[in-house]
Amino acid sequence: MRIHLSALGCRLNEAELEQWATAFTGAGDQIANEPADADVMVLNTCAVTREAVRKSRQKLQRLQRANPQAKLVVSGCYSELEPDTALAELGVDLIVPNTRKEELVPLTRRAFAEVSMPQAATLPANAALFTRNRHRAFIKIQDGCRYRCTFCIVTVARGAERSRTISDIVDEVRQLQREDVREVVLTGVHVGGYGSDLDTDLEHLVQALLNDTDIERIRFASVEPWDLSPGFLTLFDNARVQPHMHLPLQSGSDTVLRRMARRCKTADFNALTSELRTAVPNFNITTDIIAGFPGETEQEWQDSLAFIATQGFGHIHAFTYSEREGTRAAGLPDSVPMEIRQLRSRQLHELGEQLKNEQLNRSVGTVAEVLWERGRESVDDQGRVCWTHQGYTPNYQRVKISSPENLANRILPVRITGVDNGKLVGSMQEIVAEAP
Repeated sequence: MRIHLSALGCRLNEAELEQWATAFTGAGDQIANEPADADVMVLNTCAVTREAVRKSRQKLQRLQRANPQAKLVVSGCYSELEPDTALAELGVDLIVPNTRKEELVPLTRRAFAEVSMPQAATLPANAALFTRNRHRAFIKIQDGCRYRCTFCIVTVARGAERSRTISDIVDEVRQLQREDVREVVLTGVHVGGYGSDLDTDLEHLVQALLNDTDIERIRFASVEPWDLSPGFLTLFDNARVQPHMHLPLQSGSDTVLRRMARRCKTADFNALTSELRTAVPNFNITTDIIAGFPGETEQEWQDSLAFIATQGFGHIHAFTYSEREGTRAAGLPDSVPMEIRQLRSRQLHELGEQLKNEQLNRSVGTVAEVLWERGRESVDDQGRVCWTHQGYTPNYQRVKISSPENLANRILPVRITGVDNGKLVGSMQEIVAEAP
């Protein structure tokens, strides 16, 4: 079969997509980059906000229009919360619950594949990742969450915490190394809660990856700030653990944080970010913030903005609060009018852009090791081949560069020479010129 894979939402959804791509190709199927070329289309949906629900529904409709003859398989949080009848009306042929995601490939093949193995030779093992223009692999280390933040619908859709064993994760990373993957990102619904059901924790998992694999770069997806063990910060003494963390704050007001049932106060968050930046120079901290949470007064909002401004975030993922039926927050009094939510969201975006640009400008003149992604080839006015590449520094700042050669999936030093439209600009020629 020819399989088209797509996802909306979080990195965990992307990690699951990569696992499915590897399993499909291992079973003899091929990955189709375009829906029109597919026999089966698989969509991993999201429902974190009402906007995510709308996008999931729209994506299903677009896939159906693009290839009405293909079978449509859906999984993810939107499909978990939406009635089966509504999904059937959107043309869905197979629904795979979140609790059975590990079985999506055999369930899909059982439903739609020919009985015999396809005769076509399978793609190389790493094609499932690299054909999607990805040079880092997302590793799903756990699923579910034991906390109940009042705004979060994902814990309802994903269920109880379930962790993969350390040995299983180590085996997957070793396999990815053999496929020439240079960087892994550890993902989950509650990454910091890894191992709560296995009598271990995230620190021990990372230490095992450092000891038992040679993967060059290890990153983390979103980690709750209260989850870090006392020895966690020492992991960054190893240069293979990249100096970036996404620590969701959600609000800079302690009274709002209480209504959200968050387990971290602003003073605790500030102590953690200060410790990280003291331990590792140029440590990049990114975050999530919700604007217009129920009951949020103008004073609370101004207090929140003032605290956020002190944190030097490299990026703020700004959410306009969205009521989700089934969450405690949906029943809280004093709903903030939508026009005020949107105004606060715009203010948050402006502050986020200011903080991001300040951080980017501090990087100008430094040298960073960048993992380059697949580039775009062109020919200049003099007939010379030129490649335009983008990639990420260790602290997860995006860099673009022009090169006379293809740099895809190589880690090379670059001198940061400027900032252009929210991205760093680099030059390797300056590095060469400085060499003795």
